[in-house]
This record gives sequence, C-alpha cells and structure tokens, in this order.
Amino acid sequence: MAASGRGLLGRFLKASSTHHMPAALAPSCGHAPRSARGVAATVALRQTLVHAEHVADGGKMVDFAGYSMPVQYTKSGAAHSLSIIESTKWTRESASLFDVSHMCSVRWTGKDAIDFVERVTTADIHGLAPMKGTLSVILNEAGGVIDDTMVSKCVSKEHGEHVYQVINAGCAPKDLKHFQEQLQKFGGDVKMDVLWDERGLYALQGPKAAEVLQRLAPSVDLSAVSFGQSVWLPLEGAECLVTRCGYTGEDGVEIFVPGKAAVAVWQLLKAQPEVRLAALGARDALRLEAGLCLYGHDLDEGITPPEAGLAWVVAKARREAAARPPFIGSERVLAQLADKSLYKRLRTGLTPLSGPPAREGATVETPDGKCVGTITSGTMSPCLRKNIAMGYVDKPFNKQGTELQVVVRGKRYPAVTTKMPFVPTKYFRG
Repeated sequence: MAASGRGLLGRFLKASSTHHMPAALAPSCGHAPRSARGVAATVALRQTLVHAEHVADGGKMVDFAGYSMPVQYTKSGAAHSLSIIESTKWTRESASLFDVSHMCSVRWTGKDAIDFVERVTTADIHGLAPMKGTLSVILNEAGGVIDDTMVSKCVSKEHGEHVYQVINAGCAPKDLKHFQEQLQKFGGDVKMDVLWDERGLYALQGPKAAEVLQRLAPSVDLSAVSFGQSVWLPLEGAECLVTRCGYTGEDGVEIFVPGKAAVAVWQLLKAQPEVRLAALGARDALRLEAGLCLYGHDLDEGITPPEAGLAWVVAKARREAAARPPFIGSERVLAQLADKSLYKRLRTGLTPLSGPPAREGATVETPDGKCVGTITSGTMSPCLRKNIAMGYVDKPFNKQGTELQVVVRGKRYPAVTTKMPFVPTKYFRG
C-alpha cells in the first residue's frame, strides 16, 4: 500500500474511534474541540449477516457505530485487497460492493403512515410517485438535524403502499426513540417495523454497477430506473428492493436483501468480474469528493438545513405553513428559507493550496488572521491528488473563490473556497 494510502487509513481509524462534540457546541473559531473519549465498554460489537465474509476476505475490522465493520480488505494477494486510494479509484471507474447493513431500515404502514413520516421529516411523500424516494432530514423542534435519511414511497404485495426509510446506524437509537415519542403524540393508524440485523443492505456503486445488476436480473430494464427510483428484483431466490442511489457520487444502487438470501447475494455480487469489495475508508473518501455530509461531523442537532446547504431537502410542498400539518422544526427552518439573513454561516468547500490536509476542528481564517470558520471534514482526495475539505464559514467569506487560510497543527496554510462537489457526480437521471 502506498504511503498516502496508509495515511488515509490511519486518519479514518482515528476519526471513527471518537465521539465528536456537536458543531453547535464547538467554538466556531479558536481552538478545535477535543473529542470526548469515554471509557470503552466491554460490550460485544454487533455483526452484519456477512461478517464472516468480511473476515474471510481479510477485512480489517473496526468498531463503527457499534458494529464490527471492515475499513479495508488486506488479504495478501487477493483481488479485493486494494489500498484506499485504489479502492476509491476502482469505484469511480468500475463497480465496488459495500456492506451498509449496519444502517437501520424502517417500514411504516397504516393509513396514516405517510402523514406521520411527513411530520417527522421534511419530505413531500404524498407527492412522490410510487416506488420513488428522496433524501430528507429528521429535525428537532429548533430545526436542528437529528439525522439525515432516505425515504421512499414503496408498494409491495405483502404491505401494499408503505414508506421505506433508512437511517444512520450511529443515530438509530435516538431516531427510534424520537419516532416512538412522536407516535404517542400523533395517535393515528401507523405501525413502525424496524428492519435491521435480520436483513442485508448492500451498496453496489460505480459506472458499471447497473451493467452488473442487469446481467444478474434481466427481468427488469434498469435503464428505465432513474436516480431515487426503486424496483423489486429477484436475486438468489429472494425478492430484493433495489433503489438507484448511493453515497459515492457515482451511479449505483442500494439493495435490501431478505436475511435468508443475504450471504448468497453478497457472494453473487462479489464474484462478478467488474466488482471489487470496498469498505469504510474508501466510502469516506468518496463521499467527501462528492461533497456529501457525514452525520456527526458535517451535520448535527445544532445545524439547520439552510446552514448546511441542504435547503433543497425541504420539499416545495412543505414550505407553505398552511398547506398541510407542519413538520417538526418548521418554524425556524421556514423562516431561514424566507430570510437568509437569519443565519450567518454556511457549509462551504475549501481547497487547501499547500501543507497537510486540514482535518475536522481546524480553524479557517482570513489572510489577516480573523477567524471565520471551522473545518468539519478533510482529506487528501485520491482522485484529484490534492487536499480537499468542507466546513462552516461565516458569510460573506463562504463565497466561491474567496482566499482564506487554514490552521493545521499551529501553522497557517493558504486555502480557497471551492464549489462542491469536488469530483463531478454521475447520478443516473434517465
């Protein structure tokens, strides 16, 4: 593995092993917040259904959101053993297979299910076509982001029309508690089924992902399935829910697999010649190149969607307070959407022009030393071969092309604000 690949791995392991102070509680300028390291609990890590597959393929297993997950595959001489740099590039050029089963799936049924999910998210689910989904957010009463989430209006033989939702593993306990509390207040006909460790959830990402899946499931024309749409596909004797989406900036799919077929489908996908296994290290580099947020770093309960540059996740139909029952946190968020002067910072891309990568917590300053922001994510881009970062920068210094500087280990390096994504996204729009 190249030295730069070792550096990416080491930095990811350090970041994934700490609990981070929410951005709302961290100083926007000055010293970076210290990670709150607690005493490690002697609790066995949870495992996905293909954990043994990861181990057999040389997965370097780490604690990620309470799960034993691979950060990289290192089996000597194996085709799937790529450095993080190589794995990132393979995803952009061919197809990579990620196990994302640690994320939590929720199925909402009942005649009031859509109304309830619209209460706890900013999505216009009533306005979605059947088998269509969208990115949304779960907000607290102050408009801060509890979690980011995918929600889809699905139809199946067993459950009819229902809502399928995916939430982050690290946020799932508080999300589910929040849902339970809101269900008690809501009082309608809604049932929440949590679908988690008993099923597989896999992401097949890259320009050849659809080609691979089309060959394995020729009964459905995937060229008619655009970004955000879902279809039911037969794989290894099981009906799998396939959604055209992902967290890499590339074309690809996420596949919900019933537990009985989870290992067989993983093995089938892994065996395809275009496919290589990929893990958390490459996934983090890919999402940052694509300008995508990582919850707990770039989003938290003190950040609103407009501040995060995610105003678009508040559906147009949800912006009129009188149009339908409001979503939680709507008062503050709708006010910010109507008046941009109500928030002073924005999530911004930055390109450091020299020095080491600017990591989470690094200060952003003007050339004359005025502190105007904080880095929330940063790395050396495997595809661009240069440092990239994102963070929250005070207006008007967030404007594209503004010359700033970042403070790394007490030294100052020049940087310029940069439009995201850093690497162009290639979502399939049909």
